[in-house]
Amino acid sequence: MLRITDQIAIEDWELTEQFIRASGPGGQNVNKVASAVELRFEAERSPNLPGPVKARLKRLAGRRWTKEGALVLHCDETRSQTRNRDIVRDRLADLIRQALVKPKRRIPTRPTLGAKKRRLKAKKVRGEVKALRGRVDGED
Repeated sequence: MLRITDQIAIEDWELTEQFIRASGPGGQNVNKVASAVELRFEAERSPNLPGPVKARLKRLAGRRWTKEGALVLHCDETRSQTRNRDIVRDRLADLIRQALVKPKRRIPTRPTLGAKKRRLKAKKVRGEVKALRGRVDGED
């Protein structure tokens, strides 16, 4: 069981871990040991996550969210399988904690009267500068 908060914990049946061979340095050992971890979390079917949290998690996950509603995370940072497993579980927990935070509703504001007047004055000054760029009549 993976505990996210006091109220939310992810059951073991919702998580599937697959160990694959990692790319990168490792010498001869890299061809023998499957140290990279692919964690699959069945988020859409999870009874522990409320609907709004699932929607925010889907938006945060981006490409890592599959069509079946699963969240797939990879980790091959270290040569240790157990360390990679811990890292990917921490990433999942952090992602879910981010999804738990309800975004603040934006309150639309209007520009002040002073800001409007400053903007119009700057436009007028700029227009006068451009008006002076015309062709100059010579004394011919």
